[in-house]
Amino acid sequence: MKVAVYNTKPWVECFFWQANANYGHEFVFIYERLSESSARLAKGCQAVCIFVNDNASESVLRRLKEMGVTMIALRCAGFNNVDLVAAEKLGFCVARVPAYSPYAVAEHTIGLILALNRRIHRANQRVREGNFSLDGLLGFDLHGTPVGIIGTGKIGQVVCQILGGFGCQLYAYDPYPNDAVKQLGAQYVSLDEMYAKCLILTLHCPLVPETRYMINADAISKMQPGVMLINTSRGALIDTRAVINGLKSARIGFLGLDVYEEEADLFFEDLSEQIIQDDVFARLLMFPNVIVTTHQGFFTIDAVQGIAETTLSNITAFEHGQCQNTLTSSGVHKPSASAAPAAYVE
Repeated sequence: MKVAVYNTKPWVECFFWQANANYGHEFVFIYERLSESSARLAKGCQAVCIFVNDNASESVLRRLKEMGVTMIALRCAGFNNVDLVAAEKLGFCVARVPAYSPYAVAEHTIGLILALNRRIHRANQRVREGNFSLDGLLGFDLHGTPVGIIGTGKIGQVVCQILGGFGCQLYAYDPYPNDAVKQLGAQYVSLDEMYAKCLILTLHCPLVPETRYMINADAISKMQPGVMLINTSRGALIDTRAVINGLKSARIGFLGLDVYEEEADLFFEDLSEQIIQDDVFARLLMFPNVIVTTHQGFFTIDAVQGIAETTLSNITAFEHGQCQNTLTSSGVHKPSASAAPAAYVE
């Protein structure tokens, strides 16, 4: 099958060619993000492969349909950038990668927690400048610390497992509790109870209407003073302006982000010779207790190999008249009607 691969980077080409040895698809690698104007580049392709910041709105999908495209293959777990209602109406098969390596994102989450707590980023810079003082680097033991995990799908479960090894007190929130998380010793509580109890909060749910800006001014006001907030899921789970106010008031004591709600024009590009035009993002970078990474939580050899393999498997299944890992307008996979709704499965 001929596939237009949008938002391509060299590592995407490398891993897709390696995985393609088992499938034999034809790729058209496109370095632009998918948009209404770039949709024309998919002419002659039966499928397009897109990533987290590509635009698959209704107008874009209509353009793709005109080009002869009938499948949208997401090479990621999140699907907030696809208009699923329009896709179903237009007859597209939309498939995602529901699981590749939950360990990749979970381990990156733990890395952010450790780096913020022990000020590793600041200590590293100080030593490079010849400053060996310990002032301002005091951390706390993770052992015994109450931690809240919001979203207990595959990634959230692994985060629970790792934090349990540190001896943390584990609290969880998810409309669809995971028995494996309960067996790890986590106690399911309401969000308000979690905010009141926990010194660390970490987000592991996809972006859907119900979760957009779930971390807002009201939620922040209920949190422990000096709370550590980690987001490795989707940027718009948090209201960035409200979080900045929380940092200024010291209600938020630490912030670790691998995602940002306006990341599309920033992440995955080298902008080191340019002036960042996003004033909100620039403000975030001024806080010494903030670490921002560039949506790299998934970026391990194991995970990227898994993404490439599953994506090409999805395309092959479609070529043979099947749709696997398929999303409907409700966001639920067709083959898994008994599974929990997709709001908290990531």
